[in-house]
Amino acid sequence: MKHKKECVAMLLAGGQGTRLGVLTSQVAKPAVPFGGKYRIIDFTLSNTINSHIDTIGVLTQYQPFELNTYIGNGQPWDLDRLNGGVFVLPPFMRAKSGEWYKGTANAIYQNIAFIDKYNPEYVLILSGDHIYKMDYSLMLDSHIKNKADCTIAVFEVPIEQASRFGIMNADASNRIIEFEEKPKKPKSNKASMGIYIFTWQKLKAYLVADEEDKNSQNDFGKNIIPNMLKAKENMYAYSFNGYWKDVGTISSLWEANMDLLDNKSGLNLNDANWKIYARNSAEPPHYIGADARIEKSLVSEGCEIDGSLKNSILSHSCTVGSGALIENSIVMPGAVIESGAVIKYSIIGPNARIGRSSKIGEDLTAPTENGEWEIALIGPDEIIKENSVVKKGQMV
Repeated sequence: MKHKKECVAMLLAGGQGTRLGVLTSQVAKPAVPFGGKYRIIDFTLSNTINSHIDTIGVLTQYQPFELNTYIGNGQPWDLDRLNGGVFVLPPFMRAKSGEWYKGTANAIYQNIAFIDKYNPEYVLILSGDHIYKMDYSLMLDSHIKNKADCTIAVFEVPIEQASRFGIMNADASNRIIEFEEKPKKPKSNKASMGIYIFTWQKLKAYLVADEEDKNSQNDFGKNIIPNMLKAKENMYAYSFNGYWKDVGTISSLWEANMDLLDNKSGLNLNDANWKIYARNSAEPPHYIGADARIEKSLVSEGCEIDGSLKNSILSHSCTVGSGALIENSIVMPGAVIESGAVIKYSIIGPNARIGRSSKIGEDLTAPTENGEWEIALIGPDEIIKENSVVKKGQMV
């Protein structure tokens, strides 16, 4: 299909992710480890290349160093190309002063020259902090078929949760007639996924006008989309039916990881037709000691396990001492769990060390009334002294 090359993807990866607490104190949210051997951003990058879109601008801002290093030349995702490929685009300094990206729309506006270099027919706008597998080329086909100016991917959520999202109200042909940001009384359950395809020349005109409006918040959801709707532009909703999760909170990050252990969740990383690629260092095979017990868990390479693991995810290069017990938890790369420590319903950050006989987290049966699980969180590089107790929902 020849129109694929006519689309450039712009991936917004500047998010601070404040609700992830200590996990994002040193790294941008898209660089947070996920599922034992991935980073959150791997899903969006892999979706893009699997959808045959091979020119991607990654817009970074907050704590970009680790993300820049991780993406590198894009080789793990087959994005090290002569024509196109992946480009990390930090806010750049102008002659007089540099300017942070003021909002999602301003971030794209500051990179108009980058997009124009490829003279694309269409631009795909993505964010780097969702866990999902999606073929964007099908959405692009639908955009072209509808002769749309803008197509917005929507995910149907339970109506009782709809007030937490930007909601698209569309007619029978899926043409969008109204967009409501977090409505108190939602009229539909079509939640915006923050994935947009625009016809580039049309979007460019709106970005320029938005930049000239001194009262604008320079945001797609708050400004560009409402302005296009007001002008009665051709805008369509595109329904996505697969697995999709916004991992913006500790609880949702934990849930998405746990979904990897649940065959019925729809999040399958063993699909040979839609691989999720990642940059992984070469680690030795994992070692499982004679007294170790492992049940329904994912164990990455480079781990040494002498304790017990149940319904948990162990990232690469972790150590679990004898008599230690890990249940319903995520242990991020390089963490050390010393002998006799008990970890339940917790996330242990990269390179943290949990002292002997400590107790982290507690058994949980259900989320709280607001739908959040009370997950205990130990930050990156933290050292927990032996015999310490960290209660459910606590962050260290």
